Amino acid sequence: MTPKTAVILAAGLGTRMGGRPKGLVRVAGREILYRTMHLLQRNGVERFVIVTNERYAPLYREFVERNGFNAELVINPEPDKGNGHSLHLAKGHLSGRFVLVMSDHVYSEAFVAEAITGNGLIADRRPGWIDVDEATKVKVKDGRVERIGKGLKDWDAVDTGFFVLDEGIFKVTEGLENEKNGDYSLSEVVGRAKLPVTFVDGLGWTDVDTPEELKRARKMLVFTAVKGTGDGFISRHLNRKISTRISYLLVEKVTPNQMTVVTFALGVLSAFLTLVSLPLAGILYQLSSILDGVDGELARAQLRTSRLGGYVDSILDRYVDGSFLALLAYSALKEPLWYLVALLALLGSVMVSYSTERFKGAFCRDAYREVPALRKLPGKRDERVFLTMLFLLVPSGLAVRALFALLAVLTNLRVGATVYFILLNASSFRTGMQ
Repeated sequence: MTPKTAVILAAGLGTRMGGRPKGLVRVAGREILYRTMHLLQRNGVERFVIVTNERYAPLYREFVERNGFNAELVINPEPDKGNGHSLHLAKGHLSGRFVLVMSDHVYSEAFVAEAITGNGLIADRRPGWIDVDEATKVKVKDGRVERIGKGLKDWDAVDTGFFVLDEGIFKVTEGLENEKNGDYSLSEVVGRAKLPVTFVDGLGWTDVDTPEELKRARKMLVFTAVKGTGDGFISRHLNRKISTRISYLLVEKVTPNQMTVVTFALGVLSAFLTLVSLPLAGILYQLSSILDGVDGELARAQLRTSRLGGYVDSILDRYVDGSFLALLAYSALKEPLWYLVALLALLGSVMVSYSTERFKGAFCRDAYREVPALRKLPGKRDERVFLTMLFLLVPSGLAVRALFALLAVLTNLRVGATVYFILLNASSFRTGMQ
């Protein structure tokens, strides 16, 4: 059963972050704590217990009220003591299973969705976004923690700072309270409890103790925000390598909607440049295709995704493609027969997107997830834009005619193949068919 309560340890004074509460430091346009609470809430958590100190309590209280979270603050009057003591102070404020996280850890959406289904200590055997030398390591035996500590030489995984526990943990903290006079670490609690270990490997997470680690967290959020399943060959191997680096530079400064407007304007400008310079128009068209991935990356990194945003972005892409091909045909074609070919290319380009979007409208599912064969079909927008640029780099009537002929064949064949594969797999989602 998914825990309904989460405890967040936020009693540290944040001395390495300039005396700021680390949970309220922004990364990719959102407070670290907002990210954690929003993602936990999305995965079934309904209530939060935030353990903080007297100095930062007013800041956290204002944050909770401003964002409408159902949260209770518990004050740790001795924040210099170990974070195991902070966990103990949550005793009596919750019941049953609960999530325990640190306020200075940044988690990706995919990580939280998998980790919350685990039990005990959530550990990572393939950490990609942390300094392993500084991390807390875990030695696992028979599915439980055998040893834990930063200095372990023989270790199996890294502590992610994410736990799924129950009230039994407070029997351990009670014993340590008496033995250590309240000054003990969470690692000591974990080691004594011999918690079960759940592995969540290779997904995005990191901790933030310094400004440099804040930059690493920003990079992690952007680079794990790539859409993935719907990308074509050019997006996977070229566009995303550029767009993610642009997103990293812009994620603290630009909103997804602002980027959508910029990309649309650049695409329309490239269309009108077909009347002036075909090579320049092609290059600008490809640049707009690269930037077209940035708004989505920003939206996912900033937790600002919306169905409306995706809808508008898709509509604007069709206008860019339609205006580009129409003006290209007007500027470079003379014979009526080639106008017909251009019309078929334009129609096919629109139908490539429509054939998958209409599937989503009919079945409320992603066509690329339901029918994996569609991912391998050539002719997606990123591939068509790149081909267009290549043909226009050497401007000639022959090159333009060849481009339109290729697009007409490629796009319409892809639409036919899409319909074929969907019909072939119809039995798996027949309940939604009319």
